[in-house]
Amino acid sequence: MNIGQASEQSGISPKMIRYYEQIGLLDAAKRSNSGYRIYSKQDIKDLCFLRQARDLGFSSKQMKELLDLRKNTDRQSADVKQLTLQHIATLNQKIAQLQDMVSSLQISADHCSGDANADCAILKDLEQNK
Repeated sequence: MNIGQASEQSGISPKMIRYYEQIGLLDAAKRSNSGYRIYSKQDIKDLCFLRQARDLGFSSKQMKELLDLRKNTDRQSADVKQLTLQHIATLNQKIAQLQDMVSSLQISADHCSGDANADCAILKDLEQNK
């Protein structure tokens, strides 16, 4: 199938498919006599796997590791679990940082009168070096 069909079946844009090939996440597609990329059923499975991993927030490097582990029949599930637990820890750190940002913004918003007055607590808070 061509790149448009691969894109439709996998949910990954043609541009992203080309990028995944470029960075080595996806093996280079075979080419037709006219030079068009041709994707196999296995390529589509790999693309769907990559889309799911991306949707879960894994980095390109982690996606490559997961794909390599998936293809390795001698893998140990402990390796996959360790990678996943590390990713969960990173996500939890990001969540904590986002919650801190929300708290700071909420405090600033609570101190802002939100009226026609030019004086704004939010702008003052942003000017401070904390």
